Formats: sequence, C-alpha cells, structure tokens
Amino acid sequence: STFDVAVVGAGIVGLASARELVRRHPSLAFAVLEKEKELAHHQSGRNSGVIHSGIYYTPGSLKAKLCVQGAALCYEYCDQKGIPYKQCGKLIVAVEQDEIPRLKALYERGLQNNVRGLKLIGAKEIQAKEPFCRGLMALDSPYTGIVNYKQVAQSYAEDFQEAGGMILTDFEVTNMEMAKESSSESEDGLKYPVIVRNSKGEEIYCRHIVTCAGLYSDRLSEISGCSPEPRIVPFRGDYLVLKPEKCYMVKGNIYPVPNPRFPFLGFHFTPRMDGSVWLGPNAVLAFKREGYKLFDFSTGDFLDAVMYSGLWKLVLRNLSYGLSEMYRACFLSAQVKQLQKFIPEVTINDVLRGPSGVRAQALDSDGNLVDDFVFDGGSGDIGSRILHVRNAPSPAATSSLAIAKMIADEVKRRFEL
Repeated sequence: STFDVAVVGAGIVGLASARELVRRHPSLAFAVLEKEKELAHHQSGRNSGVIHSGIYYTPGSLKAKLCVQGAALCYEYCDQKGIPYKQCGKLIVAVEQDEIPRLKALYERGLQNNVRGLKLIGAKEIQAKEPFCRGLMALDSPYTGIVNYKQVAQSYAEDFQEAGGMILTDFEVTNMEMAKESSSESEDGLKYPVIVRNSKGEEIYCRHIVTCAGLYSDRLSEISGCSPEPRIVPFRGDYLVLKPEKCYMVKGNIYPVPNPRFPFLGFHFTPRMDGSVWLGPNAVLAFKREGYKLFDFSTGDFLDAVMYSGLWKLVLRNLSYGLSEMYRACFLSAQVKQLQKFIPEVTINDVLRGPSGVRAQALDSDGNLVDDFVFDGGSGDIGSRILHVRNAPSPAATSSLAIAKMIADEVKRRFEL
C-alpha cells in the first residue's frame, strides 16, 4: 500500500503515463487507481476510434505537436504489439462554395503541422476515393487511420503490470491528505507522506500523485486543494450507425469542414474496426458527467454545470447553435439531413441509433472552450506533490504515447524523481 507515484485514472492517458513512468524509473513503485471495475471505461472506450493526423490544431500548440508525434508512435506501437488497425484515410469535404477558403486554410495549417501526405482534390477525385460522396473539393489525409482504443489501453495496462506496476480498480478517490507525522515541523517526515482514500475508506500511501481523471479532473483538483479552474462541462455525443447492408457506401473517414468557432468536428462518417460505420456525433450538454443516455440525470452534476457562470456565457453566445444541436439530438431526420449533404443516398431507413460518449470539455469562467492541453499543480504540502492533467481533449487517444512522454518529463522536473 505504499507507492512512489500514484496515477489516478485508468483511461488511455493515465495508463500511457503510468507505463512511461515505470519504464523510466524501474526501481520505483507505481500504482494506477481507477474508480470503475474495468479499464478505459469512459472517454477512452467510447470514442470514434480515429487515429488523427494533426490537421486541425493551431500550429505551435501542444495539440498539434503531440498529435503528429502521437499518431506516428501509435502506429509503431500497434505494429510492435500486433494490435490491428486500418490506415483508411480521411477526406475533409467542402460541400458549399464558402467552405473552400476554410478548407484551403486547413490545408496550409496541416502543412505547418508537418502532417504527411496531405493534398487538395477535386470532385472527380473525391468520387474515385468515395464513390457515394459528393463534394466540391476535399482535403485528402491518407495517413488517418482507425483502431480500437480500448484494446490499445488494455495493452498499455499489461505493459505497466509486466514492468511491476499495480492497478487498483474499484478505487474511487475521495480524499487526499498529508499524514500527521509528516508536518513541516518534522525534520524528515515519512517517506510516503500523502494518504489517498477511496469511497470505502481504504487508503494507500504515496510520495506523489498524477491525476488523469477526464470528466472528474476539476473535482480531483478541488479535493487536493488546487484550483477548480478550468471547470469540466460534460457534452454528450450521440452516434448513429449505418445498417450493416449499407456499410458499403463508406470506405474511409468523411468529415465536414469544421466550424472555426467550435472544437467539435461536426457530423462525420467513421468506419470501425468491426466493419460497422458510425455517423455523428452531435454535441449536447449532458445532465450527468457519465450520462450516456438521453434522460440520464444527476442533480449534483446538473447543478454544478448550471451554476457555473462560464457555461451561461457560452450558452448565450451560441444559443442558436445549441438549440439546433438539441433539435438534431431528438429528431433522427434532422441528423440524416446533415449526412445527405455528403452522401445523398443515405435515408432515414438506412440508419439506427447507436452508442453515445461524453466529452470532458474544459471551460473557463469567461465561457471560452479551453482547446489545448492543460497541466498544473498547486502549492502547499499536497499541492506541491501533485501534477493534474486538467484538460486532455480529442485527440488525446491518438496522442497518448506522446502525452505520456511529456507527463513523465514534467513529473521528473517537478518531483525530482
């Protein structure tokens, strides 16, 4: 029950970070603490499964750098471990004339981010690659791929355990405090001065903590006495699925030209490793942080969101967009209409309601969506012993091995391991 570093959260970022730490410091003791009974149960196991190439992100941002590095590392890792993936490519398709300048700007951004193989193609080339897709112009990204990220996360966990790390599931962290004997008056204190307790009253002792808690990153930060900002506001994304007999209509990923005001990438067509095709997702406010169904509700999570001034500022600035997303969430025909812009042959009879995921969207008090990765700690006895991964949005799964290297560097610097 004593560890040099405890990593809270067994999603793909937490497991990748724990794996990297134990590989760098094999003589130290590491634990991963996970509140669920299984690993990668939330965002890591409920995403579209795309290995992104790094086109969208602001040049020079952590997102851009880590995505390009992470995609290369992801392919290399899957090859080493025999994890199946498909490099099926992606087309970002302009269907309206006014989207073409944005598409060209996206192409330039991708070049600045050193994304491999990018090229702009016309209507005939779009149809050569995607026979059922219609568009005026597209950005072709041949190195975009798909993989089962839950399988990747499980493999990270196996690597971590084989290197001597311990994973404690069903361990929901509810409290962190300093052991009494390790007060600042004590000359040398305890070797493992931080007590981490779970909801059942069980505890472990450690020297340092790294939190990779996704939807609960702000709450864990508050528990440890660190800043509650940025706050997490949950957005649910509902997918549709193409009926199996219609999956022939989609070969690779087909994406719209994104709206520059939102980090959500809009309704897209995503082939899956099992041969199915996911369509979506939308983006609507979730009334429960892990609420995957339309009517899932948590009073605490709901009040947390609606009492935050940052959310109201976001809502008021984007009221029409939010209402149209809610309308599409309720009416299948409205979602199909979005899809028909790209593949006119898709009808309401070709789709079924599919799975949902919840995105942990970080939001600041001015109502701005925090778009880049955020890492911070705190001050005081406990705060100085913690590194919080506060915001790891998409493409965190693609970038997981690159993020892990950065976290391991930061842990070494902060904690002098």
